[in-house]
Amino acid sequence: MIDFRSDTVTKPTPAMLNAMFNAKVGDDVFGEDPTINELEEKSSDMFGMEAAIFCPSGTMTNQIAIKCHTQPGDEIICDKLSHIYQYEGGGIGFNSGCSVKLIDGNYGRINAEQVEASINNKNDVHKPISKLVSLENTANRGGGSCYDFEDIKSIKKTCKANDLLLHLDGARLFNALVAKKESPKDYGKIFDSISICISKGLGAPVGSVLIGTKNFITKARRIRKVFGGGMRQAGYLAAACIYALENNIERLNDDHHHAKQLATALQQKDFVGEIMPAETNIVIFDVKGKYTAAELADKFKKRNILVIAITKTKIRMVTHLDITAEMITETIEIINQL
Repeated sequence: MIDFRSDTVTKPTPAMLNAMFNAKVGDDVFGEDPTINELEEKSSDMFGMEAAIFCPSGTMTNQIAIKCHTQPGDEIICDKLSHIYQYEGGGIGFNSGCSVKLIDGNYGRINAEQVEASINNKNDVHKPISKLVSLENTANRGGGSCYDFEDIKSIKKTCKANDLLLHLDGARLFNALVAKKESPKDYGKIFDSISICISKGLGAPVGSVLIGTKNFITKARRIRKVFGGGMRQAGYLAAACIYALENNIERLNDDHHHAKQLATALQQKDFVGEIMPAETNIVIFDVKGKYTAAELADKFKKRNILVIAITKTKIRMVTHLDITAEMITETIEIINQL
């Protein structure tokens, strides 16, 4: 099978497995796992921030950040397609007791003017208190779209002027950094907290890191415990993440190139409608005419290609390190035959 369902399906390479097998481990809840400590220090240094905490998933790092930044009754401002709203099981309400102000952005991206217009009057007791703005870069449901860094700076300016905190769901942030040729340290100067997934395009089997100030991460460590996220000899997982950060960032360019090749091939088909701009490693397109999205996904599956119908009319394809150039060629040949 050629699996385009997600970049979460990757398997560790032999070199990554070797790093895992040779990891030095201890009890992380006691702060004694040297490999986890190394990963957390490496991650925070990379972004020029003070501290970090290793967690099993990006959902957990996002939910911990929201819990750290807010009180029950506060409100989070984000795009309507945001992962924290769409795909985290209602965690904002369940874990933090917060409401959400949804913005209709551009391919999952919002701007400073929209944020400004979404802030509630803190003196109006009928309204929740606007507390946190959350951005997602790249935007998954926006087809892997990337923020322009100047827009992020404008949003930060609005946040500071209105006493709002700013969180980044950076599940695929390294895709954006590579595509836009940006620096992690620039992001570290802007955001109050950053969540990065290392189990997506970078290819680690498990793991995300939440980065922020020392005080923030101390609070996050307590919340991780409450959420059941305290791990013991998880240095074996952290070793895979360290390997990924040291070896798999620049190769994301290959995934971006492959996604553009798929988008170009799909543009030629009469059953394909709008294709979101393929900036990084995600291709989302409308299905029209003779197929529904589910029917087209089934056509692909019968030809040993796995994709996801994310709605009745949209299909998502994601490239990753387990997708080779030969697989892209084979997939394009099959697209041409449909």
